[in-house]
Amino acid sequence: MFDAIAGRYDLMNRVMTMGQDQKWRRFVVQKAGDPGGGWSLDLATGTGDIAALMIDTYRKARLVGADFSQNMLKEAQKRFIGTAINWQGCDANKLPYKDNVFDSVTFGYLLRNVDDSSKVLKEVFRVLRIGGRVVCLDTTPPAKTLLYPFLQFYFRFCIPTLGKFIADDESAYAYLTGSTMDFYKAEALASVFREAGFTQVGFKKFMFGTIAVHWGEK
Repeated sequence: MFDAIAGRYDLMNRVMTMGQDQKWRRFVVQKAGDPGGGWSLDLATGTGDIAALMIDTYRKARLVGADFSQNMLKEAQKRFIGTAINWQGCDANKLPYKDNVFDSVTFGYLLRNVDDSSKVLKEVFRVLRIGGRVVCLDTTPPAKTLLYPFLQFYFRFCIPTLGKFIADDESAYAYLTGSTMDFYKAEALASVFREAGFTQVGFKKFMFGTIAVHWGEK
């Protein structure tokens, strides 16, 4: 599915988030902190936005941008040609890295798209060095406030329609809606981070409570 929408992925992100997605990615980079000359992993890197922001913000950082989708990686390489980022294909369920090697691990929209979030977080915990930070950007089900019917309508009808006309793939963005509404609430996902071993766990919500950035420390 992600291979199929790779070419229009960035445009769809800008449109359906009303241009807010880059602000959230900058917040992720800020929470990850400066690794100095150490290594950082941007997992589920997609078309490379977070990885590129990391290396632009922290000039001495060494970056790996990894994704399961080969077409996403190709788009990332085209967008950021000449950038000193090591693009690699990998499976988040079984990371091909040694223990305790990364100063930070970031990812956007990963946990909603895997079978077992806890398993992935334990893999992330394994590859982080002591004191290293994890930062996660993902959707979260909105709270049932007065805005809930409008947000539900936007997710169920507007996003798939945008997907049909912009990305020529209505079903992929209908999946996005379903996976968001069925995903962990932000408070519950914070508990999954703690169960995986992370401390100093926190989160912040954006966009009427439909986006959350979580962080934690090893």
